[in-house]
This record gives sequence, structure tokens and C-alpha cells, in this order.
Amino acid sequence: MQPCEASVPLGIVIRKSPGVTRWARWTWKVVGVLPGAGVADWRELRRESDVVEYHAATVPMELWASDTEAYRTGLSARVPAVYVVLREATEAAAERDVEVLLATASPYEAQDYLDSGEEIVEQVPMPEGLVAFIRDFVERHHQDEEFVKRQRGKQRIDLVEDGKGDRRIRQLSDVYRVPRRPDGERLH
Repeated sequence: MQPCEASVPLGIVIRKSPGVTRWARWTWKVVGVLPGAGVADWRELRRESDVVEYHAATVPMELWASDTEAYRTGLSARVPAVYVVLREATEAAAERDVEVLLATASPYEAQDYLDSGEEIVEQVPMPEGLVAFIRDFVERHHQDEEFVKRQRGKQRIDLVEDGKGDRRIRQLSDVYRVPRRPDGERLH
């Protein structure tokens, strides 16, 4: 039996460039991933004037057999992508504005992080070797779920008018009128 989980170390390449406003001193953008990369902690890869590219971190991209539908959706995109989730840096890493949280091939998981609004999610084109690896994983582990149509119960629900009108009103002609006390005053 083959394992239902796989993991690939992914190096995350982030570009730091000068900001365009006085409120944002730097802009940080994920520009690539390095499958099979070794451990790194903001190692400088390239510098051109004020623009610097770093191998910021290496994180495991985990694949789960239960998420193969999401991977299929991601692979069917015009350009398959890896989604890198970033978080604003803590005070300990004040020289860098972002920290790498994780990388995923699941667009559904990326959407969950986008919905929270707490993290930054960047989309990076997936290298061909990684596309092949994920496609093989999906082919080995994907199982189509059979659609089961929900059956309606046989109980007749049209015979009783539960909750229609106010039961304090005995008159059937206008069940939606405001109830009154016996002295004629309206109940509020």
C-alpha cells in the first residue's frame, strides 16, 4: 500500500524592492519556488541596485489524499500555481516585513487563507517537474465520490398550516391582523 501523503520541500524566493509611496518603504513579492531546496533563512540570491531577491525560507508542501479534488482544480488552471501564504513579520524580524507561513498546491486552502484577511497569499507559476509530481499523486490517490441525490420524505406537509397567522385570532378571514384584547385595545 502506498502512502496517502507526500511532502516536497519548497524554497520560497521573495523579491524586495523600493516602495512607491512614502508609507510603504519596501514591497515584498514572491517571485518563484525552488522544489527540493535545502534549508535557508533569507539568503541573498541576487542584487540589482535596491532590488534584492532572497531565498527566504524552505517550507514543506504537503499533499493529502483527501484533497486530490482541490489539486485537480489547481492543475486544470491555464497556468497551474503554487500558493504561498505570507504573514506580517513579528517584531523580532523587524528588518523584514513578511514571514513565510506555508506553500500549498490547493486553491481551496489558499482561498481559506484569503477569506481570513490575516495573511497575504501570493500565486506563483508551478514548475513543470512539480506539476508532474502532483499529477502523479492525484492519479494514484483520487477517488471520485458518487453523487447521491437526497430523497424527500413521504410525509404530507401541505395538510397543516403551522405558524400561519396568530393563534390568538379565532377568525379565519384575516389571520394576519393585529390581535386585540377583549376590551378592544391592541396587543403590542
